Amino acid sequence: MKKDYNFVEKFNLEELEGFEINFTENKTNGDYIKVVTPIDRTFLANIKKSDRNEYEKKITVLKEAENEWKKIPAPQRGELIRIFGEELRKSKQDLGKLVTIETGKILQEGLGEVQEMIDICDFAVGLSRQLYGLTMPSERPDHRIQEIWHPLGTIGIITSFNFPAAVWSWNFTIATICGNVTLWKPSPKTPITALAVYRIWKNAVNLYEKSDSAKNIFSIINGDKEQAEWIAKDKKIDLVSLTGSTEMGKNLGKIVTERFGKLIMELGGNNAMIVTPSADMKLVVRAIIFSAVGTSGQRCTTLRRVIVHDSIYDELTKQLKTHYKKIRLGNPLKKDVLVGPILNEEVFSKMQNVLNECKNKGGKVFGGEKTDIDNCDGVYVTPAIVELDKPEEITKTETFAPILYILPYKKFDEAIKIQNNVPQGLASCIFSNNLLETEQFISQNGSDCGIINVNIGPSGAEIGGAFGGEKETGGGRESGSDAWKSYMRRATITTNFSSDLPLAQGIDFDL
Repeated sequence: MKKDYNFVEKFNLEELEGFEINFTENKTNGDYIKVVTPIDRTFLANIKKSDRNEYEKKITVLKEAENEWKKIPAPQRGELIRIFGEELRKSKQDLGKLVTIETGKILQEGLGEVQEMIDICDFAVGLSRQLYGLTMPSERPDHRIQEIWHPLGTIGIITSFNFPAAVWSWNFTIATICGNVTLWKPSPKTPITALAVYRIWKNAVNLYEKSDSAKNIFSIINGDKEQAEWIAKDKKIDLVSLTGSTEMGKNLGKIVTERFGKLIMELGGNNAMIVTPSADMKLVVRAIIFSAVGTSGQRCTTLRRVIVHDSIYDELTKQLKTHYKKIRLGNPLKKDVLVGPILNEEVFSKMQNVLNECKNKGGKVFGGEKTDIDNCDGVYVTPAIVELDKPEEITKTETFAPILYILPYKKFDEAIKIQNNVPQGLASCIFSNNLLETEQFISQNGSDCGIINVNIGPSGAEIGGAFGGEKETGGGRESGSDAWKSYMRRATITTNFSSDLPLAQGIDFDL
């Protein structure tokens, strides 16, 4: 392992019980996940895939712990998450750097991902004292109706490579304070980050004094499609949270629903920005560039379509091209770099196919070329801008790469129609200082997405709000607001505190 990467040894991952990880031997056996960094394709580690026997053992341990953990008062469960947050603070620099090495996102984004984990811990601690039910009036005298919330049981979490820790933490922290146990299958592209998180978690558990059951409430299995299907098929998994492609969601989601399991799915996004004549152009340009090229266009909330009024189309396009030329592309570990590599050659090939199709449709393509970076044998590509006279079928498909479509509109209703006329429904935004336009955009007649922003880009969701989308984005919500209810089951209770037994709806049934 290169000197730049050997700090990973600080996590002592080779000592983790229940996992086989090797940082020196480059194995090609199909039983192992070979991990390389997108930065320069350097070999990082071999991690053994979980076999069926290991999976069943871990599920058995989790189910045993489930019976004890749900009995722990929620504020005490929150105390464990508080400790975990403190341990994350101690490890922020190293873990953030590891995120960068495994994903290729710039270091500030890697550190930001860890900060997001810390923030959701803080949120979950407060939430552990706010798992509120309701009390409702009854139509019958001397009766009370109330609802209470109970843990679901065991939660399966399947995550993607682009946010190898933060999205897991949205699910894990909330599920844990709600009284659940969890099983995590990370992306095979980023398993080292997952194991490092697991090590930090173990440190937190060792400091927790409220319950011994905490030692067994969380586990990890490593693998790919096969291991993900084990989770999807397992009736002992009460809820499956899926993050990934729409295709993955369709396949695994079908398996879960066929067994009547519960689902949260955060899948593809094809996010748009509407730019109106009244928009503050300085804000617009800054928001577009961050949202379109951050994480090398490999976010589910990446800005993929700009729908701009034809009166300012030329000026905005000109400004974007000027700023795109200044984007600093290179090794994401360096401070002055804004855009790192894309994941691999396969992503680059898909990107080129899309750009060629756009050219064939008469589109003007700016950027999108592969670039050589000194001492970095990864796949580095300049972010692309594609000018199109009208939406083409290709613009309705999410390409997980830095491609930005610019589309003109004449009337505001037309802009909303273009925005909504895609299969995905994750994030959207409008830049306008016209109150009527912004209010229409957030109304039932406006954006059909789960996330709607005004004068801010579609990327960079805060943990306080519920995160998720509609249509082929999957449905369900994670992170903030009342997303915690997804990890619990609701019970409606009616109590009669009288000596009579009146029936509802005034039914007379005297014996």
